[in-house]
Amino acid sequence: MRHYCWVPDPASFSFTVNTRLDGRHGRTGVVSTPHGEIRTPAFIPVGTKATVKAVLPEMMKELGSQALLANAYHLYLQPGPDIVDEAGGLGKFMNWPGPTFTDSGGFQVMSLGVGFKKVLAMEAVGVQSDDVIAKGKERLAVVDDDGVTFRSHLDGSKHRFTPEVSMGIQHQLGADVMFAFDELTTLLNTRGYQEKSLQRTHEWAQRCIDEHERLTAERTHRPYQALFAVIQGAQYEDLRRKACRDLDAMRGIGGTGFDGYGIGGALEKHNLGTIVGWCCDELPEDKPRHLLGISEPEDIFVAVANGADTFDCVNPSRVARNAAIYIPEGRFNINTSRFRRDFTPIDENCDCYTCAHYTRAYIHHLFKAKEMLASTLCTIHNERFTVKLVDDIRASIDDNRFDEFEAEFFGRWRGRLR
Repeated sequence: MRHYCWVPDPASFSFTVNTRLDGRHGRTGVVSTPHGEIRTPAFIPVGTKATVKAVLPEMMKELGSQALLANAYHLYLQPGPDIVDEAGGLGKFMNWPGPTFTDSGGFQVMSLGVGFKKVLAMEAVGVQSDDVIAKGKERLAVVDDDGVTFRSHLDGSKHRFTPEVSMGIQHQLGADVMFAFDELTTLLNTRGYQEKSLQRTHEWAQRCIDEHERLTAERTHRPYQALFAVIQGAQYEDLRRKACRDLDAMRGIGGTGFDGYGIGGALEKHNLGTIVGWCCDELPEDKPRHLLGISEPEDIFVAVANGADTFDCVNPSRVARNAAIYIPEGRFNINTSRFRRDFTPIDENCDCYTCAHYTRAYIHHLFKAKEMLASTLCTIHNERFTVKLVDDIRASIDDNRFDEFEAEFFGRWRGRLR
């Protein structure tokens, strides 16, 4: 039996609720971490491999980013968590002074690890068996009750993640917020498999708390890292609610519970608000809620209204590298011919570096010339657009005009490529 005593510093991580959205779970607040505060709701840009692709970490600070999220799977494979630990942790390694998040690797071992790249089957059609992970692909990741065995997407080498391995990796990465290891399912999984998977994820969550306590007691030379549970249950209300109640009641060997909660797993876009609402009905008010993987304006408003405090997504930078640009009137592709002689900024009212210094015609040229600077300039703009949108949503809640702001925004937003 393991014997250790761990008492977390209550000042090192905390969450305070400020303004509540009348009749709904939405609220503003402040997450306090050892590396600074995050005013919520907040969008957390994704720096997958300890970098937001094409943009300096210093620039992300200038864009108003309050925190960045990096990927435990990728950093485990390259350069290795021991190197990040030796550098002083993720923030110091990437020259980012603010708060950081890391995911558990659970998504990537079941997506990249099986060769699906970034696309998983999320439509609930064509179910053939109880253990479908994705359509028409060779299954190269194998789940058992102890963990997941998978192959690297880089070189095909074999690896294994367990809850203890994931905790060890994330402790070495040193982010302010990390997530418990969970099993990824899709909407193709049957109800029976979702139930088995949820039980497995809860057992893994208990192991994560226990290992987190043990490692925290060992690593007193590093700042405290908050541990968030991950809520699964797909589209099933009873499973989502049960997951929330069970995870909230969970305690480690030393008596500690989770510091916050991540709402994850497969869900259909039109059910996003409903599922977030189910979870927030059950979760404690005094702990933050993170929604994994959203950034489209429609989703952001719905998520915030239903109680999400923070959320992350690669989408603003990913679409920017493919010439897709966000402006208040919608989204458009800047590499189309009508922008060849357009010498105006992307958005005359945007305060980002790109809009202050460059024209649509120049950025159009960069894409046509296949210059890397195109990705940099467009990513700067899209990340600023998304961060500022959420900043404005937060201000609208504090000013008691959330509904008015939402109506004003969507009065301009067309939500489609043009």
